[in-house]
Amino acid sequence: MVGDAISVAYLSRLETGARRPTVKVLSALAARLDVSIDSLLESERGPDPDELRLALDYAELALESGEPTEAAQHIDTVLSRLDEPAGPGIEERARLLHARSLEASGREDDAVIELEGLLERDSLSGLSRIKAGIALSRIHRETGDLGRAITSGEEVLSQLRLAGLEASDEAVQLSVTVAAAYFERGDTAHAVRLCTKAISQAETLDSPRARASAYWNASVMQANRGDIAAAVPLAERALSLLGEGQDARNLARLRTEVGRLQLELDPPAVDEARENLTRAVSEMEWSSASPTDRAWTLLGLARAAFLSGELEQARDLIGEVETTSRGHAPLAEAEALTLAGRTCAEEGRMAEAADFYQQAVLRLSAIGADKAAAQLWFDLASLLESVDLSEAARDAYRRAAASTGLRTRTAVVSPVNA
Repeated sequence: MVGDAISVAYLSRLETGARRPTVKVLSALAARLDVSIDSLLESERGPDPDELRLALDYAELALESGEPTEAAQHIDTVLSRLDEPAGPGIEERARLLHARSLEASGREDDAVIELEGLLERDSLSGLSRIKAGIALSRIHRETGDLGRAITSGEEVLSQLRLAGLEASDEAVQLSVTVAAAYFERGDTAHAVRLCTKAISQAETLDSPRARASAYWNASVMQANRGDIAAAVPLAERALSLLGEGQDARNLARLRTEVGRLQLELDPPAVDEARENLTRAVSEMEWSSASPTDRAWTLLGLARAAFLSGELEQARDLIGEVETTSRGHAPLAEAEALTLAGRTCAEEGRMAEAADFYQQAVLRLSAIGADKAAAQLWFDLASLLESVDLSEAARDAYRRAAASTGLRTRTAVVSPVNA
């Protein structure tokens, strides 16, 4: 007997469910085990939704703090328990955070697969659909696949219009993300129309983040048109608006954009640019910034050092660009190699400068043709001429033209009448 009331055989039957205990038996068991009767009656439950939400909160904090590995551990814990019933929205949030952690770790292809899988779900909520659409379109754009960036973004925008969800902060962000892809592809007029519409929509929402996204995109378009003087105030306005929110990654990215624009002014605002870029580096240490984000920021600092005549510091920063990018930001790497050549040329080491320029040509050749590459091809052409690489310079000029959409037109010969 266990105590004075229960035999071992009877206890075994209780454990297997072959017998139901009486009140007297329950009281005896509770006394023997020093627990309450209620605790004995509790059935095994699924995962606690609050516990899962807390794990996802920790994951999001880790991502915002620049710790994608730690974030992945929390997310994996949640994902491993999703075969059991969980609270509403938990799986959607876990999948979105999983995609963010993959992107922050430099695994863009895996992030795309996760996001595409989410968007295929009919049950996906409107807000999660917008967030997934923004992330997917952005990743495609940043990795150079402009066609997919546009197609994926527009498909989600169409779904939002049908559902009446286009008047939201996130919908504006998605619109300007798609507009940026159109602009980079060379469809300037359509991109400007999308951006203008997004600004109007953002002003009606009175959302700092939405307005910041719209002004930021308008700034990028002005810069790519060559009107840096008009681009800087738009970017500074976006920076002020975004500073009111809690979006650490985008705030750091915008500081980088403002700093890079300030270096393009005539004359360059080097001190102001360096301040923004230095703050961006610091903020990226505590955000979910990707290797691409970090590489462009370091490149901006390298350019600031070069323009200040601090060539040794410029070379150190150029080395950090290569180490940080690791193939994720090939255009930044090509620009870094070009800048490395310029530092050598500044010191009269023309053979080394020519070698760096040729490395930049090889890196840039693998990227493809788009507006962002066109400017660098044009810059490289002039630099190649300066080191007597005339044929390479002519080829770079041709590539610059091709990247902007120009093609050689073959003359049409009219048939001769018999």
